[in-house]
Amino acid sequence: MPELPEVETIRRQLAPHVRGRIITAAELLDPRLTRPLAPHVVAQELAGARIEQLERAGKYLIWVLSGDRHLLLHLRMTGMLLFDPVAEPPHTRARLTLDTGQRLLYADARRFGTAVLLHSARERTRYLAERLGAEPFTPAFTTAYLRARARGRTAPIKAFLLDQRNVAGIGNIYADEALFRAGIHPLRAAGRLKPGEWERLRAAVEEALRAGIDAKGASIDDFRHIDGARGSFQERFLIHLRGGEACVRCGGEVRKLIVGGRGTYVCERCQPRPRVRAGRRSAPQRGRALTA
Repeated sequence: MPELPEVETIRRQLAPHVRGRIITAAELLDPRLTRPLAPHVVAQELAGARIEQLERAGKYLIWVLSGDRHLLLHLRMTGMLLFDPVAEPPHTRARLTLDTGQRLLYADARRFGTAVLLHSARERTRYLAERLGAEPFTPAFTTAYLRARARGRTAPIKAFLLDQRNVAGIGNIYADEALFRAGIHPLRAAGRLKPGEWERLRAAVEEALRAGIDAKGASIDDFRHIDGARGSFQERFLIHLRGGEACVRCGGEVRKLIVGGRGTYVCERCQPRPRVRAGRRSAPQRGRALTA
C-alpha cells in the first residue's frame, strides 16, 4: 500500500537517524526478500557498510552505501520499517544494527516486499529507468510528457496512472484523489483526454501527493511511521473509501467501481462518466458498480 507520500514520510523520518551510520550487523530472515540473491550474500555486503544517503524514487526507498552500492527497498503492500522499537513486531523479515547500538527492523506480513542490491550508480539508473516513468515534482513531469505517453491508448485513465512506467509513485489512493480533484472519471480512455484536462490532472496529481506528504501518509491497513505511529491522510480523503457517502463538493452519492481490478471511488456528478458510442461499447466503459 505505501505510495509516494508514505515512502517519502519514512525517508524523512529515518534519514537523520541512519545517514552517516555504519551497519555493524545485518540479518535477512526471508529468502524471498532478496531474490535472486541469497539473503546471506546481501547480509555480508551490508555488514560494515556506511549509509551515505537515504533517497527515494517513486515507491523505492534507496539506501546509498559506501563502495558505490545501492539497496533499493520496495515495501509493496504490507512492508514497514521500525526504528529501534521496544518490542519486535510480528513478521519481522530483516534486522539491521547500527554503530550506535540502535536497530532497524523490517516487517512484512504478506512477504511481497523486495530488496535489490545494485553495485554502481549506473546500474541503479538503468534499473529504475526500466521500471519508472516521470516523477511528480520534477521538471520531467509535464503535461506534454503525459499526453505523449497516453497518445492512442484506450485503457482507463486510472490504469494509466497506476502504471509505474507512466507516473512514478502513484497508487490506488492517490489516483482516486487526483482524478476527483481534476474532475475526470476514472473510466475515461487515457488517449482521449483533452489538453486542458491533462493540465488539470497533472496539477491534481501533485496536489494530492502534497496533501498526503503534509499528513505524513495514509494508514488504512499496515502503513506506520518508523515509531509505529499512524499517518493521518485517511482522515482527509475527498473521495477514496467514501463509497455511499455524500460527495464533499456536490452532495451526490459517491460510488464504488472496479477499474482494472482495483476498488475505485467516484462522484459521477463531479466526474462525468464517458459516453458510450452508438452501436458499440468500448472497453473503458466496463467498470462495475459495487454497493458501498
